[in-house]
Amino acid sequence: MNSIINKKVLFQDLGTKDYQPSWDYQEELLTNNLDIKIHNRENPDEQKPTENYLLFVEHPHVYTLGKSGHEENLLANEAKLKEIDATYVKVNRGGDITYHGFGQIVGYPILDLENFYTDIHRYMRDLEEVIIRTIAEYGLKGERSSGETGVWLDVGKPYARKICAMGVKASRWVTIHGFALNVNTDMRYFEYIIPCGITDKQVTSLKRELESEVDMEEVKNKIKKHFADVFGCELIA
Repeated sequence: MNSIINKKVLFQDLGTKDYQPSWDYQEELLTNNLDIKIHNRENPDEQKPTENYLLFVEHPHVYTLGKSGHEENLLANEAKLKEIDATYVKVNRGGDITYHGFGQIVGYPILDLENFYTDIHRYMRDLEEVIIRTIAEYGLKGERSSGETGVWLDVGKPYARKICAMGVKASRWVTIHGFALNVNTDMRYFEYIIPCGITDKQVTSLKRELESEVDMEEVKNKIKKHFADVFGCELIA
């Protein structure tokens, strides 16, 4: 465990940013923390705190496939991807295929879980809890679906649907990747994949459920508030 516990989380809104440079930035922050951990292990009398981050970003249209995913869950060929102005990237997170695009809030917590707790299962449930609390403010009952990460509506019913996808990776307890909450997302883009490899459930968005556009900044502020509460941390701009 860390000898110096740091529960401050630096918040950064990256705005609109392509997927690859956002991934590279996460890897850079991860590497910085791993370097600090190596330093602390080799220099017990010169301990440094690791850093925690919460990044928000909106990606241009992109389909990403996790390392355990199946390429056949991408239903669009190269020509169709070009037609709909989307790209396709294989990534080193868990989970299958998902879509990121405009009107979607993507959150990347780069946390050293040794500052909080060393339990990936609990971390995933806490991320889900953040989103469950956020959408509750819009009158929606978010739920967990057994064996399927993310946040769902009407679990156990024929019209169950996912509103927030999640996929994470951790190295020496430092997390990367995160969640994607559909707010004002163009849901037509999900027609070109089998989301998360799940064939018998649909996807949805806040806009679709509420039947009106939702203020993105308002949703971001609610996520930040609940993130701080659930993780017992202080967000710093």
